[in-house]
Amino acid sequence: MKNRLMRTLLMAAAFVMTVPALAWAEEAAGAVAETAATVDTGDTAWVLASAALVMLMTIPGLALFYGGLARKKNVLSTIMYSFFAMVLISLQWSMWGYSLSFGPDISHITGSLDWLGLKGVGFDPNPDYAATIPHQAFMIFQMMFAVITPALISGAFAERMRFPAFIAFIILWATFIYDPVAHWVWGVNGWLRNLGALDFAGGTVVHILSGVSGLVACLVLGRRKGLGSEPMIPHNLPFTVLGAALLWFGWFGFNAGSALGANGLAASAFMVTHLATAGAALSWVVTEWIHHGKPTTLGAASGAVAGLVSITPASGFVEPMPAIVIGLVAGAVCYAAVAVIKAKLRYDDALDAFGVHGIGGTWGAIATGLFATTSVNELGADGLFYGSSALLGKQFIAIGASWAMAIIGTFVILKVISVFTKLRATDEEQDTGLDFTQHGEDAYTDFAMASPFGAIEAHVLKTTNEVKPAL
Repeated sequence: MKNRLMRTLLMAAAFVMTVPALAWAEEAAGAVAETAATVDTGDTAWVLASAALVMLMTIPGLALFYGGLARKKNVLSTIMYSFFAMVLISLQWSMWGYSLSFGPDISHITGSLDWLGLKGVGFDPNPDYAATIPHQAFMIFQMMFAVITPALISGAFAERMRFPAFIAFIILWATFIYDPVAHWVWGVNGWLRNLGALDFAGGTVVHILSGVSGLVACLVLGRRKGLGSEPMIPHNLPFTVLGAALLWFGWFGFNAGSALGANGLAASAFMVTHLATAGAALSWVVTEWIHHGKPTTLGAASGAVAGLVSITPASGFVEPMPAIVIGLVAGAVCYAAVAVIKAKLRYDDALDAFGVHGIGGTWGAIATGLFATTSVNELGADGLFYGSSALLGKQFIAIGASWAMAIIGTFVILKVISVFTKLRATDEEQDTGLDFTQHGEDAYTDFAMASPFGAIEAHVLKTTNEVKPAL
């Protein structure tokens, strides 16, 4: 019964996704018009390139980073979380997510559905958000933020969430948690934006939401079978390091692209992003060296990601030397969250989504309230160390609101989904591995043996004891 209900829900969601496309097909067909004279080609090129860089962060960057950290029997299922987030959230965003996030305001809480199916989102700039690039360029750039955020959550419940539950979870989570909070922070007349809280590129919207939601998800699903009694070490650290490098590369689009133009603010955000990342990688490795006795490659990669996370909300508001301080603190704090606090509290954040993104994003939002200065961005505000304590208070309000939304919303969504389908893979499925039980694949099986014809040949070879070359 539950499986039938789940299939019905998925079919209904697919139907709903097609309605806006059908409703405005005629309008879209006639939407091609001469680009407005106010569009700046340099700004547009930079924002589109930045959107591509942010896409690279999810696939292959995050997919490889998380995939390498998983065990061999779960690598494909872990990569699939990131890949399918790109597929589903791209459609969700274009159908209704963008309108809920950035559409005309409703009571400072959410956007309306006026832009459902991208109705009215054309080639002319929307001056409320970006005066020199096409509205569609802004939309696609923001889409990539919406894509990577639920993919980040998957690191917390990796190796134990069933794939049908994952599909339902990310669609509901994006619609009811990400989209409203994006409107609060970035949407015109969103209540946190009106309050004056600052988040240049997603410390609250992306990292606090994903990290804290990941913590809730791993608590609801419970610990992986065998945790503490069998080794659960990364199966391919070169994958993880490569993924971290791609994340570092793509993050320049994430942060510098948020300037929404090829300008001095983009250059500043680019520079401080790099410096904070280097500082965090250094401090994580040094802290690990002191605590653990050896500096590890995994520690350097994890520290770099922690630095990228922590500088994200501050990247458009801080100077170079404070950026290094932000990174140095982030590396040590996130290491403590991963290596000490998680061990003491015994929650199973499988790939440390909360320890890096939840804690790193929270520190970054606080640091914005400490180090922001209008000398970098006149549209920002001065933080505590630049003569004003008001911003820091606003940052704490934004942090509290994001934490509350993530905790309550994620818990409710998971409980609703559990009524219709099982969230957690069975012990037997976990023993076998999610690659095979959820997707019918094995990442490292020879293709000939993985195909139906190969399986037949394998049976023949076994029964005849005949040695043949692989197909």
